Amino acid sequence: MAVMGIQLVVSLLTASIMQRMAPHCSFARWLLCNGRRQNDVSESKPLSVPKDIDLHLETRPISVVDSLVLHYFMEYQWLIDFAVYATGVYLFTEGYYCLMDVQKEVNIGVLWCLLTVAFSIKVLFGMMTHYFRSEEGGERSVCLVFGFLFLLIAMLVLVVREDYLEFGLESGFSAAFDNMEMFVRQQGWEWSVPVTKLTVKLGLVGICSFVGACLTFPGFRLAQTHLDALKMTADKPMIQILLHASFLAPVVIVLMWVKPVTRDFLLSAPVGKENVQLMSSSTYNSVRLWTVVALCVLRLAVTRYHLQAYLNLADKWVDQMKKEAGRITVIEIQRKVSRVFFYLTVVTLQYLGPIILTFHLTLLLKTLGDYSWGFYPESPGFSPATDTAPSSSTASSDDEEDIQVTITKITAVLNAIRNVFTPLFYRGLFAFLTWWVAACQIVTSLCGLYFHQYLVSS
Repeated sequence: MAVMGIQLVVSLLTASIMQRMAPHCSFARWLLCNGRRQNDVSESKPLSVPKDIDLHLETRPISVVDSLVLHYFMEYQWLIDFAVYATGVYLFTEGYYCLMDVQKEVNIGVLWCLLTVAFSIKVLFGMMTHYFRSEEGGERSVCLVFGFLFLLIAMLVLVVREDYLEFGLESGFSAAFDNMEMFVRQQGWEWSVPVTKLTVKLGLVGICSFVGACLTFPGFRLAQTHLDALKMTADKPMIQILLHASFLAPVVIVLMWVKPVTRDFLLSAPVGKENVQLMSSSTYNSVRLWTVVALCVLRLAVTRYHLQAYLNLADKWVDQMKKEAGRITVIEIQRKVSRVFFYLTVVTLQYLGPIILTFHLTLLLKTLGDYSWGFYPESPGFSPATDTAPSSSTASSDDEEDIQVTITKITAVLNAIRNVFTPLFYRGLFAFLTWWVAACQIVTSLCGLYFHQYLVSS
């Protein structure tokens, strides 16, 4: 039996194309090199100038050469390009699974999505450690405070009943632990379910706290660029509507898993004196997936407005400087203006990182949870635990026998994983993680709005 088959060939081909095309064609560079940076003023500059000088910054397009000196540029290009190629591999595997009967093959698109999620968290964690190394120490305190805050919120969320937050964690964990208990007893090992459940939940709470801390400053930055983008597009009401919709996207995602607000209403909507079912339960699951994907695409579509709003901070700083008294060195002006540009990729990662994380968690939820995009019926989401012992087979030669034994062992391991961690488990886990990332963005962006709109201005 082919474990991956043609999927492995496509995956290797994609990896080769990504490596060879990166220096010549990169979506990350295209996205970055379409803004206009603030440039220095003139060629002959005195040593110092009055702060209220009539200074106007020139703008020029960002070139590829300019982008090479930016902080975290290599991490930025790698993550964005890898996410694009991972999405392409996932689309191929989705079409492949729809057209071919290959349910026993390993879905390699899932592996690409898992790697994208891991790389996203790694990059966000790397930027958080950058704040921890700050000399002032204020950023470190903010990360720690929000980490403990999200720890408390996660513990509260995990005790909410499924009647209100329909993740399916309890049913998923119960199915996984039952299957694990059966598998462990088959191996002759001892098993303690209550201790294991508590350990897993504590581990999940720790992961939630860690993810929340990593998303703290991206949320604060989103609030800042959102306010600046609204001011920048004051004469474009349609763009402002899109910016508001993009900012509120995490709120919609969170509400999609609040059962009394969405599922119960759509499955039993009050119309007059009767209740009308607007859609089936499986249709709602598909609509929820499409809604999350559409909101991620919307946030991606307004990326340039947020990035340009950030670049305009240099001009905003110059306007603030003109209101002050005294003198300032030209080198200090250059340093302040250049610093805005040098951190452009950091801001871009803070904006795109949560989007990539949410999008690929949704893809994992759909595939591993055996949901449907609506084009074909979804599976019930569970499968019974079966005996995972490898079957015996004969071979005509020693080499063929060794190959057959290796394939049999790999197949047995994969079957064991499938039988223990069923789609019901993955539905609960990835639904919760998708919801949690959106909830963290709501908390941090709202705190960022309050900070930038009231505390900074005062």
